[in-house]
Amino acid sequence: MNNTLTELQQEVTTLTRKLKDLKKEIAKVIIGQEETVEQLLITFLGGGHALLEGVPGLAKTLMIRTLSQAIDLDFKRIQFTPDLMPSDIIGTEILEEDQTTGKKFFEFKKGPIFANIILADEINRTPPKTQAALLEAMQEFEVTYSGKTYSLERPFFILATQNPIEQSGTFPLPEAQQDRFLFYIKIGYPTAAEETHILKSTTSGVKQTVHPVLTGADILRLQQLVREVPISDNLIDFVSTIVRATRPETTTNDYVKQWVGWGAGPRAGQAMILTAKARALSQGRMAVTLEDIKNVALPVLRHRVIVNFKAEAEGITSDQVTTHLLKEVNLAAN
Repeated sequence: MNNTLTELQQEVTTLTRKLKDLKKEIAKVIIGQEETVEQLLITFLGGGHALLEGVPGLAKTLMIRTLSQAIDLDFKRIQFTPDLMPSDIIGTEILEEDQTTGKKFFEFKKGPIFANIILADEINRTPPKTQAALLEAMQEFEVTYSGKTYSLERPFFILATQNPIEQSGTFPLPEAQQDRFLFYIKIGYPTAAEETHILKSTTSGVKQTVHPVLTGADILRLQQLVREVPISDNLIDFVSTIVRATRPETTTNDYVKQWVGWGAGPRAGQAMILTAKARALSQGRMAVTLEDIKNVALPVLRHRVIVNFKAEAEGITSDQVTTHLLKEVNLAAN
């Protein structure tokens, strides 16, 4: 038993060291944005997908491309446009001819969804019909075409980017589809020092080379280990209390009743626990802490707590609701 525990600890140490090396490789190209990179890795370790929002020019595409290079996985970028069709994503059947017999047959040509890491760039630029083409792949890790099911190779990770909602010509993702994303990450502008560094490094002739430090097998093992990270019953109760408190119909919190139109479902609690475990493991810990829960609460609940029209008019966001609840529930727990 002790030998098994020691071997597990050694494995965790080795893999978390590789995660640190991964961050160093990404930092060769991506300046700053440590929190965003951390949240992307947590999403990856949790086996889920991320929705990332930010204005153009913040290196969203470069960030995920660099991540794929450092993990040595197949990467595909899909540019979502108003005329994009579902078949442009999942693939289509092509009429082929057997050169020997002359017989014609249909063969399925796989689309760009058949990769390990997918960048769904500007997902809110395409109509709902095409957005929905990602649902089965995201949830079931497979694609069905003409009654036949094709499995997607693991690990499989979708990073979808979107423009801020106030920009014209967009199709906001329905709440049910947003719920499929483990994290909703908001990326901000760099600091003054980081921006100066960016300007210097990107306008010189020096080009950084990113080396793969993780394999797909390493990621799959890390995803298995994440689910083995223990969490106390008290912290599970804390997560359940937070999630249930977001629902106007059942909450006792007046702030929620005043500003929230729709609360988070059970998937939010699952996501919060899973990503808290992933954060703990990424830091070399085999136990979840309260700090882990609080750290992941905003990106987990950001797209699952829907504020009402009155809140939108007053500038109240779901992040403010979550921050308020974290303070209230924490005080009640103490």
